[in-house]
Amino acid sequence: MNLAIDIGNTRTKIGIFNQQHLSTVMTFDNSKEINLQEIISRFDIQQSVISSTIEIPEYISGALSELTKHLVLGHQTKLPFVNLYNSKETLGKDRLALIAAAQANYPNQNNLVIGCGTCITFNFINEKNEFLGGSIHPGLKMRLQAMHTFTGKLPLILLENKADLIGNDTKSNMLAGVLLAAGKEIDGMIDEYLVKFPEMNIIITGGDADLLVYRLKNEIFAIPNFTLIGLNHILEYNA
Repeated sequence: MNLAIDIGNTRTKIGIFNQQHLSTVMTFDNSKEINLQEIISRFDIQQSVISSTIEIPEYISGALSELTKHLVLGHQTKLPFVNLYNSKETLGKDRLALIAAAQANYPNQNNLVIGCGTCITFNFINEKNEFLGGSIHPGLKMRLQAMHTFTGKLPLILLENKADLIGNDTKSNMLAGVLLAAGKEIDGMIDEYLVKFPEMNIIITGGDADLLVYRLKNEIFAIPNFTLIGLNHILEYNA
């Protein structure tokens, strides 16, 4: 069995794979220690891969170092696609994983993967399995935070799945400005890609994808746990 670990800024997601099949997903708050040894034992883990936006906790590194094979995703990791990004050392590991998942699910096709997390990222891999790059946009919570931080009176509100075209108070106005505008922004970007690549799969994933996917006019695949799928694909490629 394979173990894929994705450590974000606030949460850690763990996926258990039987080769390419994702059988179990677990999510943990980063403030709590994970009993990784118990997970490794219970699922008979043989190899693992980890991606982290923060420094990997020592207890996690220690537990994984005892496995037969353990891969830490970095810019020098061997990838199942050609990476044409110019500044490879600054490319987010989550974006590498998303592209790997697209290559695994839809090989030799044009794929646009939209990751909706702290930032909204567009990631494009062409039919030659070449990652060309994309773009980075402020995420939904980041937009709400920015309006509060850079104004004198706008409150800091929690993100929720409610937005009307014409809001009738400050909260509803801010949510409309974030959710509806982000949806239009994503659709506009997709339209630009479709001009250049009429034959293209469009995938949306990430923690905030559910808030956006039904607001989009373009035909799009919503696939959860795409980062974990990509991490496992990279692990299998390096096996």
